[in-house]
Amino acid sequence: MTSSSGSVPTTAGDDDLADLADAVRAGLLSSSSSSGGGHKWLPPRLFYDDEGSRLFEAITELPEYYLTRTERGLLQAHADDIVGLAKGDAQALQLVELGAGTATKTQILLEAVVRLQGSCVFMPIDVSGGALDVARARLAREAPAVLVRPVVGRHDEAAAAVAALGPRRLVCFIGSSLGNFDDDENISLLRLVAGSLTPGDCLLLGADRKKDPARVLPAYDDAAGVTARFNKNMLVRLNRELGADFNVDAFAHRAVWNEGDSRVEMHLVSTMAQQVRFGAIDAVASFAVGESIHTESSVKYDDVRIDHIVRAAGLVREQTFIDDDGLFGLHLCRLVVAV
Repeated sequence: MTSSSGSVPTTAGDDDLADLADAVRAGLLSSSSSSGGGHKWLPPRLFYDDEGSRLFEAITELPEYYLTRTERGLLQAHADDIVGLAKGDAQALQLVELGAGTATKTQILLEAVVRLQGSCVFMPIDVSGGALDVARARLAREAPAVLVRPVVGRHDEAAAAVAALGPRRLVCFIGSSLGNFDDDENISLLRLVAGSLTPGDCLLLGADRKKDPARVLPAYDDAAGVTARFNKNMLVRLNRELGADFNVDAFAHRAVWNEGDSRVEMHLVSTMAQQVRFGAIDAVASFAVGESIHTESSVKYDDVRIDHIVRAAGLVREQTFIDDDGLFGLHLCRLVVAV
């Protein structure tokens, strides 16, 4: 997950604007998302403008948001083991991170690599250039033996850069980011990643584990309202970059548990009948009272589901690290045969 007030205006490039426009047309304006014809939706990648990335970092520090601190604890306890297994007998290990953000947790792994081999090449990949700037500046101060080669873009746009980096690589997809996608989307993404790797290279997946929804839901609807601001910031971004006229206060944040799909869903629910105009694409979206925009899903996994995704992507789960409370898992997977 990642207030509009006090945000630094960003200037979207042509590709970014085209991506935003395509997302709005598909999720808010198409016949399948029109009132009565389906549900409205927007992809979670739209959360992460600079302000959204800052809000997400704030979410990770909330008392209700157990995911980040639990995963950080696992990394602190097992970083040397993970890095040693991933490196094996290779001369050097390089790290890649999908959706790196500011890479605060990944720094734990990077420091383990430096301890093992003296230096490390790190390729953080994220749609937020601002977050990557923060990561690069901090690592320059705190981990000068790490050579940072940032890539601004979506996960599926980064395969060529990962391939060019060369073996041996450990690709990190942590933070339970895979929970934002359905299984088929994850399989497609991980197969794309695997196709850029060489046998022996590894993938580290961080995945939230299935548990009592009463433990899960407060992480997505915190008492301070930070997650609500994060969710609504997507509308602020569309106002700024696509000339939309969303009344942000006329949408309510809602987090619900979907038992059938084992996931939390975040929605923005219209509190009134309204129309929203998008000046940049000359379009109008209509909303009925109670109609929602589905902005994010966060799937909670058991090992069987993880294995299904990993095997379908051409990888093998080699070792799993789980915290004492069984909340979260780190899965070290390896490419055995070229995809």
